[in-house]
Amino acid sequence: MKKIVLGLVGMAILSSAMVMATAVNNIKIDTTAVYPQALKDVVDITIGSPDHTTLVAAVKAAGLVETLKSAGPFTVFAPTNAAFNALPKGTVEGLLKPESKSALTNVLTYHVVAGAVKAADLKDGQKIKTLQGEELTVSIKGGKVKINGATVSAADLTGSNGVVHVINAVMLPKN
Repeated sequence: MKKIVLGLVGMAILSSAMVMATAVNNIKIDTTAVYPQALKDVVDITIGSPDHTTLVAAVKAAGLVETLKSAGPFTVFAPTNAAFNALPKGTVEGLLKPESKSALTNVLTYHVVAGAVKAADLKDGQKIKTLQGEELTVSIKGGKVKINGATVSAADLTGSNGVVHVINAVMLPKN
């Protein structure tokens, strides 16, 4: 009789455990209160900046949005609208034309480096290879960081797939 009672109790416990396990597996946890939004990627950082509307338009025109939203990591030296406005008249308009997509891609990828390079990682005289294939030269004097002569005005804007440094000039590759 004891064995039957113990067997029935054991089956009841096992059955309760299975019901509880099923209930636990069906629970949905809302994490939005803890994690209201994912960390922005390098594209979202520039999209969120009113000073980078020309850069965002150029990245879209070149078809680079998906690439720059990928895992990376990337370092983007992001010229401001004022930097694009300082180019000779007609340059931006010409680059944004569909027939200039290759040239535009060449210019934009010259502003992107593989890896997340923080300001503290930069050294005076350092050469950094771009996704375009050419190198950028870092100069640091009096606490000011320059990349190919363009001054970094905001550094280390960190995203989920890299870092953005705001610069005051559009850098043009040799090729």
